[in-house]
Amino acid sequence: MHTRFRNSLHKLLPALALLALGAQAAASTLNQNVSWTIDRPGTSSKYRVVAYGDSIYAGYNGSVTSAAKYSAPTVDAEYLSAQWNAGIESVRRTKSGAIASDVYNNKIVAERSYMQASNTRVVTFEMCGNDGLQARTAFKSQEGSCDYSVLTAAEASCKTYVTAAMDYINANAYAGVKTKVISNLHYPGYTADNTQSSCKDPSSGATVKMQDRFLLSIARINHMMCDVARQKGFMCADNFAQYMGADYDANGDGKIDAEALRYVAGESQSSYVNRVSSTLRSTIRDANTHFVSASSSYDYIQSDDTHPSYTGSTVTAGLWGGSSGNGAARYSSFANGKNPIWDQYGHERMGWAVSIFNAAAP
Repeated sequence: MHTRFRNSLHKLLPALALLALGAQAAASTLNQNVSWTIDRPGTSSKYRVVAYGDSIYAGYNGSVTSAAKYSAPTVDAEYLSAQWNAGIESVRRTKSGAIASDVYNNKIVAERSYMQASNTRVVTFEMCGNDGLQARTAFKSQEGSCDYSVLTAAEASCKTYVTAAMDYINANAYAGVKTKVISNLHYPGYTADNTQSSCKDPSSGATVKMQDRFLLSIARINHMMCDVARQKGFMCADNFAQYMGADYDANGDGKIDAEALRYVAGESQSSYVNRVSSTLRSTIRDANTHFVSASSSYDYIQSDDTHPSYTGSTVTAGLWGGSSGNGAARYSSFANGKNPIWDQYGHERMGWAVSIFNAAAP
Protein backbone atom coordinates (compact mmCIF):
# COMPACT_ATOMS: atom_id res chain seq x y z
CA MET A 1 0.00 0.00 0.00
CA HIS A 2 2.79 2.41 0.87
CA THR A 3 4.53 1.64 -2.42
CA ARG A 4 1.32 2.24 -4.34
CA PHE A 5 0.84 5.56 -2.53
CA ARG A 6 4.38 6.66 -3.34
CA ASN A 7 3.96 5.69 -6.99
CA SER A 8 0.66 7.55 -7.20
CA LEU A 9 2.15 10.60 -5.53
CA HIS A 10 5.12 10.47 -7.89
CA LYS A 11 2.72 10.58 -10.83
CA LEU A 12 0.51 13.24 -9.25
CA LEU A 13 3.15 15.82 -8.33
CA PRO A 14 4.21 16.67 -11.90
CA ALA A 15 0.55 17.07 -12.83
CA LEU A 16 0.00 19.41 -9.87
CA ALA A 17 3.03 21.44 -10.87
CA LEU A 18 1.73 21.80 -14.41
CA LEU A 19 -1.70 22.77 -13.13
CA ALA A 20 -0.22 25.38 -10.84
CA LEU A 21 1.52 26.96 -13.80
CA GLY A 22 -1.42 26.52 -16.12
CA ALA A 23 -3.89 28.12 -13.71
CA GLN A 24 -2.12 31.41 -14.26
CA ALA A 25 -2.31 31.18 -18.04
CA ALA A 26 -5.26 32.75 -19.81
CA ALA A 27 -6.20 29.53 -21.59
CA SER A 28 -6.39 27.43 -18.40
CA THR A 29 -9.35 27.31 -16.05
CA LEU A 30 -9.81 26.37 -12.43
CA ASN A 31 -13.11 26.20 -10.57
CA GLN A 32 -12.88 28.20 -7.35
CA ASN A 33 -16.20 28.01 -5.52
CA VAL A 34 -16.69 29.35 -2.00
CA SER A 35 -19.58 29.94 0.37
CA TRP A 36 -18.89 32.15 3.38
CA THR A 37 -21.53 33.40 5.79
CA ILE A 38 -21.21 36.62 7.75
CA ASP A 39 -22.84 35.85 11.10
CA ARG A 40 -24.87 38.59 12.76
CA PRO A 41 -25.39 38.29 16.53
CA GLY A 42 -28.95 38.43 17.79
CA THR A 43 -30.67 37.63 14.50
CA SER A 44 -31.85 34.43 12.86
CA SER A 45 -32.45 35.91 9.40
CA LYS A 46 -30.01 34.92 6.64
CA TYR A 47 -29.95 36.22 3.08
CA ARG A 48 -27.74 35.37 0.14
CA VAL A 49 -25.45 37.20 -2.26
CA VAL A 50 -24.64 35.13 -5.37
CA ALA A 51 -21.59 36.10 -7.42
CA TYR A 52 -20.62 34.56 -10.76
CA GLY A 53 -17.37 35.24 -12.54
CA ASP A 54 -13.74 34.43 -13.17
CA SER A 55 -10.60 34.88 -11.08
CA ILE A 56 -11.54 38.41 -10.00
CA TYR A 57 -14.61 37.46 -7.97
CA ALA A 58 -12.89 34.19 -7.05
CA GLY A 59 -10.27 36.06 -5.06
CA TYR A 60 -7.49 34.35 -6.98
CA ASN A 61 -4.13 34.69 -5.24
CA GLY A 62 -1.82 32.55 -7.35
CA SER A 63 -2.76 29.31 -5.58
CA VAL A 64 -4.65 26.37 -7.09
CA THR A 65 -5.99 25.34 -3.69
CA SER A 66 -6.95 28.57 -1.93
CA ALA A 67 -8.44 32.01 -2.53
CA ALA A 68 -8.97 35.20 -0.59
CA LYS A 69 -11.70 34.87 2.03
CA TYR A 70 -12.62 38.51 1.61
CA SER A 71 -12.89 38.87 -2.13
CA ALA A 72 -15.28 41.56 -3.37
CA PRO A 73 -18.56 39.58 -3.02
CA THR A 74 -17.83 38.71 0.61
CA VAL A 75 -16.84 42.31 1.34
CA ASP A 76 -20.27 43.29 -0.01
CA ALA A 77 -21.88 40.66 2.23
CA GLU A 78 -20.28 42.28 5.25
CA TYR A 79 -21.79 45.65 4.33
CA LEU A 80 -25.18 44.02 3.84
CA SER A 81 -25.02 42.25 7.18
CA ALA A 82 -24.68 45.55 9.01
CA GLN A 83 -27.23 47.34 6.83
CA TRP A 84 -29.90 44.66 7.12
CA ASN A 85 -29.00 43.40 10.62
CA ALA A 86 -28.94 39.86 9.26
CA GLY A 87 -26.64 37.00 8.45
CA ILE A 88 -25.45 37.15 4.85
CA GLU A 89 -24.22 34.16 2.87
CA SER A 90 -21.76 35.06 0.12
CA VAL A 91 -21.85 32.37 -2.59
CA ARG A 92 -19.07 32.64 -5.17
CA ARG A 93 -19.47 30.39 -8.23
CA THR A 94 -16.35 31.23 -10.16
CA LYS A 95 -13.82 29.82 -12.57
CA SER A 96 -10.37 31.38 -12.73
CA GLY A 97 -9.10 31.74 -16.29
CA ALA A 98 -12.58 31.49 -17.81
CA ILE A 99 -13.53 33.62 -20.79
CA ALA A 100 -16.99 35.20 -20.96
CA SER A 101 -18.66 32.29 -22.78
CA ASP A 102 -17.38 29.88 -20.13
CA VAL A 103 -18.63 32.02 -17.25
CA TYR A 104 -22.01 32.33 -18.94
CA ASN A 105 -22.49 28.68 -19.93
CA ASN A 106 -20.79 26.82 -17.09
CA LYS A 107 -21.43 29.14 -14.16
CA ILE A 108 -24.45 31.38 -14.70
CA VAL A 109 -26.54 28.90 -16.69
CA ALA A 110 -25.25 25.58 -15.37
CA GLU A 111 -25.29 26.77 -11.75
CA ARG A 112 -28.45 28.84 -11.83
CA SER A 113 -29.84 27.04 -8.79
CA TYR A 114 -27.72 29.23 -6.51
CA MET A 115 -29.52 32.41 -7.58
CA GLN A 116 -32.90 30.66 -7.53
CA ALA A 117 -32.81 30.05 -3.77
CA SER A 118 -35.59 31.92 -1.99
CA ASN A 119 -33.17 33.76 0.33
CA THR A 120 -31.21 35.29 -2.57
CA ARG A 121 -31.32 39.09 -2.54
CA VAL A 122 -28.28 40.13 -4.60
CA VAL A 123 -26.95 38.65 -7.84
CA THR A 124 -23.71 40.05 -9.25
CA PHE A 125 -21.32 38.95 -11.96
CA GLU A 126 -18.17 39.93 -13.80
CA MET A 127 -16.62 38.53 -16.96
CA CYS A 128 -14.56 39.40 -20.06
CA GLY A 129 -11.24 40.02 -18.32
CA ASN A 130 -9.74 36.86 -19.75
CA ASP A 131 -11.11 37.62 -23.21
CA GLY A 132 -9.18 40.87 -23.00
CA LEU A 133 -6.04 39.29 -21.60
CA GLN A 134 -5.98 36.64 -24.31
CA ALA A 135 -6.51 39.27 -27.01
CA ARG A 136 -3.72 41.38 -25.53
CA THR A 137 -1.34 38.41 -25.51
CA ALA A 138 -2.22 37.59 -29.12
CA PHE A 139 -1.68 41.18 -30.20
CA LYS A 140 1.65 41.48 -28.41
CA SER A 141 2.96 38.39 -30.22
CA GLN A 142 2.18 39.79 -33.67
CA GLU A 143 4.87 40.75 -36.14
CA GLY A 144 4.54 42.24 -39.61
CA SER A 145 1.22 43.99 -40.16
CA CYS A 146 -0.93 44.51 -37.05
CA ASP A 147 -4.21 42.61 -36.97
CA TYR A 148 -6.63 44.50 -34.73
CA SER A 149 -9.38 41.94 -35.19
CA VAL A 150 -8.20 40.02 -32.11
CA LEU A 151 -9.28 43.02 -30.03
CA THR A 152 -12.58 43.64 -31.80
CA ALA A 153 -13.44 39.93 -31.56
CA ALA A 154 -12.93 40.03 -27.78
CA GLU A 155 -15.18 43.09 -27.57
CA ALA A 156 -17.89 41.42 -29.64
CA SER A 157 -17.79 38.22 -27.59
CA CYS A 158 -17.96 40.21 -24.38
CA LYS A 159 -21.06 42.06 -25.52
CA THR A 160 -22.74 38.83 -26.61
CA TYR A 161 -22.27 37.09 -23.27
CA VAL A 162 -22.80 40.09 -21.00
CA THR A 163 -26.14 40.66 -22.71
CA ALA A 164 -27.02 36.97 -22.53
CA ALA A 165 -26.03 36.82 -18.86
CA MET A 166 -28.27 39.73 -17.91
CA ASP A 167 -31.20 38.29 -19.86
CA TYR A 168 -30.69 34.90 -18.24
CA ILE A 169 -30.40 36.28 -14.72
CA ASN A 170 -33.49 38.43 -15.25
CA ALA A 171 -35.42 35.35 -16.39
CA ASN A 172 -34.12 32.87 -13.81
CA ALA A 173 -33.10 34.58 -10.58
CA TYR A 174 -35.43 34.36 -7.59
CA ALA A 175 -38.24 36.88 -7.93
CA GLY A 176 -37.37 38.45 -4.59
CA VAL A 177 -33.86 39.53 -5.68
CA LYS A 178 -33.49 43.21 -4.83
CA THR A 179 -30.24 44.12 -6.56
CA LYS A 180 -28.43 42.97 -9.71
CA VAL A 181 -24.94 44.30 -10.36
CA ILE A 182 -22.27 43.87 -13.01
CA SER A 183 -18.66 44.82 -12.24
CA ASN A 184 -16.72 46.20 -15.18
CA LEU A 185 -12.99 45.88 -15.89
CA HIS A 186 -9.98 47.57 -14.40
CA TYR A 187 -6.90 47.82 -16.64
CA PRO A 188 -4.16 45.58 -15.21
CA GLY A 189 -0.68 46.23 -16.57
CA TYR A 190 -1.46 49.78 -17.68
CA THR A 191 2.10 51.00 -17.12
CA ALA A 192 3.68 47.84 -18.55
CA ASP A 193 1.75 48.39 -21.78
CA ASN A 194 3.26 51.83 -22.29
CA THR A 195 5.50 50.51 -25.03
CA GLN A 196 5.47 50.04 -28.79
CA SER A 197 4.15 46.98 -30.57
CA SER A 198 6.26 44.57 -32.60
CA CYS A 199 3.75 44.74 -35.44
CA LYS A 200 3.16 47.78 -37.64
CA ASP A 201 -0.05 49.62 -38.40
CA PRO A 202 -1.27 48.63 -41.90
CA SER A 203 -1.93 52.27 -42.84
CA SER A 204 0.99 54.18 -41.35
CA GLY A 205 3.61 51.45 -41.42
CA ALA A 206 4.68 52.46 -37.91
CA THR A 207 4.52 50.53 -34.66
CA VAL A 208 1.72 51.50 -32.28
CA LYS A 209 1.70 52.22 -28.58
CA MET A 210 -0.01 49.18 -27.08
CA GLN A 211 -1.42 51.11 -24.14
CA ASP A 212 -3.32 53.36 -26.55
CA ARG A 213 -4.91 50.44 -28.40
CA PHE A 214 -5.81 48.48 -25.29
CA LEU A 215 -7.25 51.51 -23.50
CA LEU A 216 -9.62 52.16 -26.41
CA SER A 217 -10.71 48.52 -26.38
CA ILE A 218 -11.31 48.35 -22.64
CA ALA A 219 -13.17 51.68 -22.75
CA ARG A 220 -15.56 50.31 -25.37
CA ILE A 221 -16.08 47.15 -23.30
CA ASN A 222 -16.72 49.09 -20.08
CA HIS A 223 -19.17 51.45 -21.72
CA MET A 224 -21.03 48.48 -23.17
CA MET A 225 -21.21 46.73 -19.80
CA CYS A 226 -22.63 49.75 -18.00
CA ASP A 227 -24.96 50.75 -20.81
CA VAL A 228 -26.43 47.29 -21.28
CA ALA A 229 -26.84 47.15 -17.50
CA ARG A 230 -28.79 50.42 -17.62
CA GLN A 231 -31.11 48.98 -20.24
CA LYS A 232 -31.70 45.68 -18.44
CA GLY A 233 -32.24 46.74 -14.85
CA PHE A 234 -28.73 46.08 -13.57
CA MET A 235 -26.46 48.43 -11.68
CA CYS A 236 -22.85 48.89 -12.85
CA ALA A 237 -19.96 48.96 -10.40
CA ASP A 238 -17.40 51.00 -12.31
CA ASN A 239 -14.16 49.36 -11.27
CA PHE A 240 -12.19 51.12 -13.98
CA ALA A 241 -12.96 54.47 -12.38
CA GLN A 242 -12.50 53.14 -8.83
CA TYR A 243 -9.11 51.59 -9.59
CA MET A 244 -7.60 53.86 -12.23
CA GLY A 245 -8.58 57.30 -10.90
CA ALA A 246 -7.25 58.98 -7.76
CA ASP A 247 -9.45 59.89 -4.81
CA TYR A 248 -8.60 63.57 -5.10
CA ASP A 249 -8.67 66.19 -7.84
CA ALA A 250 -5.26 65.70 -9.46
CA ASN A 251 -5.88 67.78 -12.58
CA GLY A 252 -7.66 70.71 -10.95
CA ASP A 253 -10.91 70.38 -12.90
CA GLY A 254 -13.00 70.55 -9.74
CA LYS A 255 -13.85 66.83 -9.70
CA ILE A 256 -12.40 63.88 -7.81
CA ASP A 257 -10.59 61.87 -10.49
CA ALA A 258 -12.30 58.56 -9.67
CA GLU A 259 -15.69 60.26 -9.89
CA ALA A 260 -14.87 62.11 -13.11
CA LEU A 261 -13.93 58.84 -14.85
CA ARG A 262 -17.18 57.07 -14.00
CA TYR A 263 -19.69 56.02 -16.63
CA VAL A 264 -22.60 58.45 -16.86
CA ALA A 265 -25.98 56.80 -17.39
CA GLY A 266 -27.16 57.29 -20.97
CA GLU A 267 -23.82 58.61 -22.19
CA SER A 268 -22.95 57.64 -25.76
CA GLN A 269 -20.05 55.29 -26.42
CA SER A 270 -18.15 57.94 -28.38
CA SER A 271 -18.51 60.46 -25.54
CA TYR A 272 -17.38 57.99 -22.89
CA VAL A 273 -14.46 56.65 -24.92
CA ASN A 274 -13.25 60.17 -25.74
CA ARG A 275 -13.56 61.24 -22.11
CA VAL A 276 -11.56 58.27 -20.84
CA SER A 277 -8.97 57.96 -23.59
CA SER A 278 -8.40 61.67 -24.30
CA THR A 279 -10.00 64.34 -22.10
CA LEU A 280 -9.18 62.65 -18.77
CA ARG A 281 -6.32 60.47 -19.99
CA SER A 282 -3.79 62.35 -17.84
CA THR A 283 -5.66 61.34 -14.68
CA ILE A 284 -5.46 57.60 -15.34
CA ARG A 285 -2.85 55.84 -13.21
CA ASP A 286 -1.78 52.23 -12.91
CA ALA A 287 -3.73 50.65 -10.03
CA ASN A 288 -0.47 49.43 -8.53
CA THR A 289 -0.31 52.98 -7.19
CA HIS A 290 -3.81 54.11 -6.36
CA PHE A 291 -3.59 57.57 -4.83
CA VAL A 292 -6.06 58.28 -2.04
CA SER A 293 -4.51 61.72 -1.59
CA ALA A 294 -1.73 63.68 -3.24
CA SER A 295 0.80 62.10 -0.88
CA SER A 296 -0.61 58.66 -0.03
CA SER A 297 -1.25 55.61 -2.20
CA TYR A 298 -2.09 51.92 -1.94
CA ASP A 299 -1.39 48.95 -4.19
CA TYR A 300 -4.64 47.58 -5.62
CA ILE A 301 -2.95 44.84 -7.66
CA GLN A 302 -1.09 41.70 -6.57
CA SER A 303 2.47 40.97 -7.70
CA ASP A 304 1.16 39.20 -10.82
CA ASP A 305 0.14 42.65 -12.10
CA THR A 306 -3.39 41.37 -12.77
CA HIS A 307 -5.47 40.36 -9.75
CA PRO A 308 -6.82 42.65 -7.02
CA SER A 309 -4.99 42.84 -3.70
CA TYR A 310 -6.74 41.72 -0.52
CA THR A 311 -6.24 41.43 3.20
CA GLY A 312 -6.96 38.65 5.65
CA SER A 313 -6.89 34.86 5.49
CA THR A 314 -7.70 32.45 2.69
CA VAL A 315 -10.23 29.66 2.19
CA THR A 316 -10.01 26.37 0.32
CA ALA A 317 -10.99 26.90 -3.31
CA GLY A 318 -9.78 25.13 -6.40
CA LEU A 319 -7.95 21.87 -6.82
CA TRP A 320 -9.39 20.26 -3.71
CA GLY A 321 -12.87 21.61 -4.37
CA GLY A 322 -14.75 24.51 -2.83
CA SER A 323 -15.42 25.23 0.80
CA SER A 324 -17.99 26.77 3.08
CA GLY A 325 -17.76 28.40 6.47
CA ASN A 326 -18.97 31.20 8.64
CA GLY A 327 -17.69 33.81 11.02
CA ALA A 328 -18.33 37.18 12.59
CA ALA A 329 -18.01 40.34 10.54
CA ARG A 330 -14.69 42.13 10.75
CA TYR A 331 -16.54 45.41 11.24
CA SER A 332 -19.92 45.82 12.90
CA SER A 333 -20.70 49.31 11.64
CA PHE A 334 -19.62 51.57 8.80
CA ALA A 335 -19.12 55.31 9.00
CA ASN A 336 -20.55 56.93 5.86
CA GLY A 337 -21.11 53.48 4.38
CA LYS A 338 -17.41 52.59 4.26
CA ASN A 339 -15.25 50.27 6.33
CA PRO A 340 -11.90 51.59 7.61
CA ILE A 341 -9.93 49.92 4.79
CA TRP A 342 -12.36 50.47 1.91
CA ASP A 343 -9.73 52.29 -0.16
CA GLN A 344 -6.62 50.30 0.77
CA TYR A 345 -7.02 47.03 -1.19
CA GLY A 346 -8.41 46.14 -4.59
CA HIS A 347 -11.03 43.70 -3.31
CA GLU A 348 -12.13 46.06 -0.55
CA ARG A 349 -12.64 48.82 -3.11
CA MET A 350 -14.55 46.53 -5.49
CA GLY A 351 -16.74 45.17 -2.70
CA TRP A 352 -17.59 48.70 -1.61
CA ALA A 353 -18.36 49.67 -5.23
CA VAL A 354 -20.91 46.84 -5.40
CA SER A 355 -22.34 47.67 -1.96
CA ILE A 356 -23.39 51.22 -2.85
CA PHE A 357 -26.26 49.72 -4.88
CA ASN A 358 -27.59 47.52 -2.07
CA ALA A 359 -31.26 47.93 -1.28
CA ALA A 360 -32.18 49.60 2.01
CA ALA A 361 -33.98 46.48 3.26
CA PRO A 362 -34.13 42.79 2.29
